[in-house]
Amino acid sequence: MTTSLTAWCQSEIDNLKATGTFKLERVLSTPTGARVVVDGREVLMLTSNNYLGFANHPRIVEAAKKALDRWGNGLGSVRFICGTQELHKELEAEIAKFFGKDDAILYMSCWNANEGLFQPLLAEEDALLTDGLNHASIIDGVRLCKAKRYITPHNDLAGVEKSLQEAQAQRRRLLITDGVFSMEGEIGPLVELADLCEKYDTTLVVDDSHATGVLGATGRGTAEDLGCLERVPVFTGTLGKAMGSAAGGFTVGPKAMVELLRQRSRTTLFSNTLPPAVAGASLEAFRMLVEDPAPVKKLQANAVYFRTKMKTAGFTIPEGHHPICPVIVGDTAKALAMSAALFQRGVYVSGFGFPVVPQGHARLRCQISAVHTESDLDEAVAAFVHVGRDFGVV
Repeated sequence: MTTSLTAWCQSEIDNLKATGTFKLERVLSTPTGARVVVDGREVLMLTSNNYLGFANHPRIVEAAKKALDRWGNGLGSVRFICGTQELHKELEAEIAKFFGKDDAILYMSCWNANEGLFQPLLAEEDALLTDGLNHASIIDGVRLCKAKRYITPHNDLAGVEKSLQEAQAQRRRLLITDGVFSMEGEIGPLVELADLCEKYDTTLVVDDSHATGVLGATGRGTAEDLGCLERVPVFTGTLGKAMGSAAGGFTVGPKAMVELLRQRSRTTLFSNTLPPAVAGASLEAFRMLVEDPAPVKKLQANAVYFRTKMKTAGFTIPEGHHPICPVIVGDTAKALAMSAALFQRGVYVSGFGFPVVPQGHARLRCQISAVHTESDLDEAVAAFVHVGRDFGVV
């Protein structure tokens, strides 16, 4: 590495620290759960994607151990060479059945699923429409595709329709949206998007990473929550949040499309297969959810409880019912300082600012879990009120 590049990197780090926007990496010394030990301090966990509490659930851990004993640590291969075990096919079948689709394909992450989706399906004569606030993994996947791009204003249905009208000149059209926008806890307008896609002969794809196992009566996500599960033909999602919280992603949809992805999707063709322990744990997570959706109901009730308490306390929180509960504070340095102050009061919650969110919209992103008790959430609200008063937020 050249001296000039090293010096530039250090100057950038110094600038981040000087402006109060340097992100501190905290170290956990316990498994994740409602409470964790971080940097030697026991704190209430309010910043994890472990929505259902499955990350350290005894059944999940035992399933991972059994898979490790039965199938080994890994395969040292991509799927199409010698990286496909019966376990992988079993998990793909379970995911496809869960969403009511033909087939599913596994990836090492949903980032890989999104990055590997568009290029095999679309060429220069096709059209790809994407919401302006879609996840970074979708943005990178779009950049790798040669189709004509239409970046539509966030949740602007009139803008979407205008782009769809313009895209009629293209051979094929695909529209992708987040089911839940992760910085807002905001649910996308899937019913209206399905209407438009059907009207303009366009394939609708939903990245439901923050909704699988989280929304809907049985945890089948945003489309189930909105009553349009059968109208969304393709989903991408993660195994690294509600469904075991370890790693892995997937695309689920029509059999011919999934088979073509197996043949041409570069992020599975050139990336090692999902480790057996992760596959086994994820399979158990889906089976647990199908057996009993009670954790989903508890998660949803906790989200409503916390949101209501925080609004009553005077905090600015966008409308919604998702377990992602953003507390808007405006300034990035203030959000990070409040995060540090809350940590000192026993609540572990992350601050986010520009460029992750727009300028002036910095926030503390609270994430509720099914393993939180009402007492836990009351404790968190009390800490927020104390810190919020210190910083002039309430």
